Amino acid sequence: MQHSERSGILIALCGFALLSVGDAVIKTMSGEWSPLAVAALRFALGSAGLSVLLAANEGKAAFRPGNPRLQAARGFCLAAASLCFFSAIFVMPLATAMALAFVSPVVVALLSGPLLGEKVRAAVWFASLAALVGVGLVLRPNLAELGLVALLPLASAFFFALMIIANRASAGQGSALSMQVFVQIGAMPLLILAAVGGHISGFENLQISAPDWTIVARCAVVAITASSAHWLAYIGTQRAGAATIAPTTYVQMLVATFLGWWWFGDIPDLLTLAGAAIIIGAGLLLWWSTPREPVNLSAD
Repeated sequence: MQHSERSGILIALCGFALLSVGDAVIKTMSGEWSPLAVAALRFALGSAGLSVLLAANEGKAAFRPGNPRLQAARGFCLAAASLCFFSAIFVMPLATAMALAFVSPVVVALLSGPLLGEKVRAAVWFASLAALVGVGLVLRPNLAELGLVALLPLASAFFFALMIIANRASAGQGSALSMQVFVQIGAMPLLILAAVGGHISGFENLQISAPDWTIVARCAVVAITASSAHWLAYIGTQRAGAATIAPTTYVQMLVATFLGWWWFGDIPDLLTLAGAAIIIGAGLLLWWSTPREPVNLSAD
């Protein structure tokens, strides 16, 4: 393995681990503020910060997307995925929600056929069946305890998969920074509307009051860590290639399990861990069976 690949893997590992740290920070706000409002504030702060960076680095012209409808679709998918996942980690263990969210690579592979015209390989169908078994094991205690709320991470995985497909379709339409700005700006109005709608609904857990300064600070931390994590993952991918980086995403599960135990006292049972292992195994099967493209080493 060349130095570029090794450094790329290490950088990507740091990025994906940082994502789980941000998720844990979000979970600390459970019961303190509406999860919909947390999502809206986090993306409002993230959009503002990234927009300043984009304006400073690329100027006003960078804010003109080549395909506004496609960028709006990316924003909608990110908003829906974030709302579902934020709500999920407010009510269930972090590692459990993360395990179910890892179904997204399988969903991407399945939807790439009808949406992108790609051939759905036999390995995809096998991985899908395996992931379904893993989902059943992870959901087993949570569905009985939480009801349909336990399906929120699966909904998040579905919308995240749609966003990944939209990302593929928007390749080459702007820099990595502009793509982050477009998707966050697209998501922000929808998240604000959802937060207001939750407040109007009358549900106690969705009521919005003036946030404590610590909530604003924690949302800012999540905005910074998430943006930094995506940037690190991008750099890692440029150095080592997407196929090499793909398995490093599963470090999120290890970090989430540790933080769930250390920070919140959540200890997954053996069947939940077995289900998570099957879901991750299904994702790794897709990675191993996917034809690899040559690695571009020009970043070094």
